[in-house]
Amino acid sequence: MQASVSYLTLGVADVARAQRFYHEVLGWPSKGLVGVGSDYGEVAFFKLENGMTLALWQHDSLAKFTGVALAPAATPSLMLSHNVPSAADVDALYQALPTSAQVRAPRTLPWGGYGAVFQDPDGHLWELVHNPAA
Repeated sequence: MQASVSYLTLGVADVARAQRFYHEVLGWPSKGLVGVGSDYGEVAFFKLENGMTLALWQHDSLAKFTGVALAPAATPSLMLSHNVPSAADVDALYQALPTSAQVRAPRTLPWGGYGAVFQDPDGHLWELVHNPAA
């Protein structure tokens, strides 16, 4: 199998709310909700610049589709990162987020980068990061 990921699907409590966050707050293009009224519920898709697609799908629908029972909520075990060209970009993007999404303010990181952490309405963690070595 080739080492690649084409789609990243995040389970969410409310697809419409999550879609609004990614579309209106982060500014990612979306055609809205797809599959409304289907057996597996609606999904929101976001085409990412690197050819990957982010999908937002309701927890129960994801469980029904996969046949895997929902696990109880746990502490975060996954963080997605968005790399930017400069530390100033980290600061600007973080400050543009609603305070309810801000988790950890921008700071110099132990390995020499600069970053901040925010979360979407379902608690999925995102890192805004500048890696001067990249």
